[in-house]
Amino acid sequence: MAGLNEDVSHKAEGLWRFLAPVTIFLAALLLFEVEPLIAKAILPWFGGAAAGWMACLLFFQAALLAGYLYAHLLSTRLSVLWQRRVHVALLVFSLIWLPIAPASHWKPLGSENPLPLILGLLSATIGLPFLLLSSTTPLLTAWSGSGGTSSSLTRLYALSNLGSMLALISYPVLVEPMIATHSQALIWSALYAGFVLLGIAATWRLNQGVKPVADSAPEARSNPGDRLYWFLLPMMASALLLAVTNHILRNVAAIPLLWVVPLALYLLSFVVCFESPRWYNRLIWYPWFAVLTGTMIYVLVGLFLIQHFVAQLAYYAAGFFVCCMVCHGELAALKPGPRRLSAYYLTIAAGGAAGGLFVAVIAPLAFKGDVDVAVILPATVLLVIRVVFRRWPLTPDTPWRAIVLAVVSIAWLLDTGGLYSREKDDFASARFVERNFYGALRVEDLGPVRVLQNGNVVHGREFLDAVRADEPTSYYGRHSGLGLALAELDRHGPLKVGVIGLGSGTIAAYGRPGDSYVFYEINPAVPAIATTWFQFLGLSRAAKRIVLGDARLSLEREAPQHFDLLAVDAFTSDSIPIHLLTREGFAQYWRNLKPDGVLAVHVSNLYIDLAPIVAMAAREDGKFARMVTDLGDDKNALDISDWVLVTANPAFFERPALMGASPVAISTSLKPWTDDYSNLWRSLR
Repeated sequence: MAGLNEDVSHKAEGLWRFLAPVTIFLAALLLFEVEPLIAKAILPWFGGAAAGWMACLLFFQAALLAGYLYAHLLSTRLSVLWQRRVHVALLVFSLIWLPIAPASHWKPLGSENPLPLILGLLSATIGLPFLLLSSTTPLLTAWSGSGGTSSSLTRLYALSNLGSMLALISYPVLVEPMIATHSQALIWSALYAGFVLLGIAATWRLNQGVKPVADSAPEARSNPGDRLYWFLLPMMASALLLAVTNHILRNVAAIPLLWVVPLALYLLSFVVCFESPRWYNRLIWYPWFAVLTGTMIYVLVGLFLIQHFVAQLAYYAAGFFVCCMVCHGELAALKPGPRRLSAYYLTIAAGGAAGGLFVAVIAPLAFKGDVDVAVILPATVLLVIRVVFRRWPLTPDTPWRAIVLAVVSIAWLLDTGGLYSREKDDFASARFVERNFYGALRVEDLGPVRVLQNGNVVHGREFLDAVRADEPTSYYGRHSGLGLALAELDRHGPLKVGVIGLGSGTIAAYGRPGDSYVFYEINPAVPAIATTWFQFLGLSRAAKRIVLGDARLSLEREAPQHFDLLAVDAFTSDSIPIHLLTREGFAQYWRNLKPDGVLAVHVSNLYIDLAPIVAMAAREDGKFARMVTDLGDDKNALDISDWVLVTANPAFFERPALMGASPVAISTSLKPWTDDYSNLWRSLR
């Protein structure tokens, strides 16, 4: 009988060795596959802004913390029997969230604070499934018990991060380009149901009498200093994740491809550092940390490489990855014994959530300007310096080590402190600065013109000279596609014009008596800036109306407007939000235009070629598209601009002023974008 029991025990233990890693890997894969999936689904409701992804990341980190707290309390406060009952009940109950799909009643009306709305939407859409997925790794490692070694248990943690990283890498390269968003949600829901079955099987094993053998040697208690670094190191890495990602998204494009690169590198550093201490060699990573952090501020604050998309991403990625490697390498070196891993993971999750809270909530309230990286990076270096001194204290045998560290630290702080002061001075010299959910807006007088900027993107210029104050500038000059289209339409009497994106209100300069201009603007701070610091709206002779909220949602709610011209000029980062370029978006434009009206889409972009997307949408709906490029004129504050004009009337392009408009080449491999499908990867220049 003893032999039979031993055989059953070995079989159950073998089953556990299979179930634990498979369940952990699938949970991690689903956890980080749903992040870009659900973010892509809901961001169109919030203007496609980079801050929307920041809000999503804050939810993911908070839910991760809740999952780790649940795992910690469940494994330490309840008996094995009640652990099984509670976890199985929650796994079964979580199935009512399926299939995951955001409910339409969460769509904003335009006046709400987007942050709590996004957090509530995500909680209602993926709340409990996300919590249970995030609890899987700490819960199963806790159930592996004190019989496992610290190394074997933390390898389960590394396996979890590996699954997460694979999910993030596969999403922009394989999932997003090939599978419609609605289908992604259905496939994910089916896989989650499979995870629930695996989770129930793993929980069932917990009550089979196969208990891990307790360690005979007692574990040393972790000191309070170690526990403090368990919190601070992941907090700095998490804060850098959001700050660097936010910077990239605002100055390039808010697309899944760029969301996931920093997050994948963040997780890769976890995998490398927790898989084996050998991968984190301080003699290699410390010098790289010193070099890249010492120069990263120059690239971020000095706006170097701004014309080079790949170079920007490469430099940000390298600097960020090295910072994460050092933070997570030192964190892995402080891991406790198996019995305290649950508290260790919980503290790490708390630190990550604190970092996300700082960037997503506190920083926009505390800092008027976009100085997050300039604040967080020096703080990270200070923390690492403290860790180094803690590990390599000053001794009679190694005084040179501390001296070198002190000299390098002081030089680095003086250097970055000067750069941070310069960044603050730049904002101090601005006429007006305001930061909210949608970014940091800055009004600044530069020579003869006043400029409105969000990040590196210019949203309007106006001459300070009263004589030229109502002269169209920047991308909206009289020889731009918009200017030429309005000039031709003006020949037929008063116009009704719709504009998606207010900016400084430059387009209002074209308004004449009898004209009507309707501006759709999502950022509640912009109308006050346009009316207070710029004169375009005040000097315009047309009737004007500003509609607050996402333009697509606003157009959907309104009766058809019968515009003579509708200008799409909404930019988040350096790109138009994707949801404004989908088949469903264009359907709203046609609904609100007159039958022979003109759609003018501003596609000027350093990194992404959007003209073929517009031209294909026009062709799909039987309309004609031509692109007008204006080379600009610095003396007259005119920027280089590209506008695609679309109309159902081909004779419009036969008029003399528009004879220079050129057809747009469309690749045979290009597919029309819809709310379910878009592929910016193919559109990168």
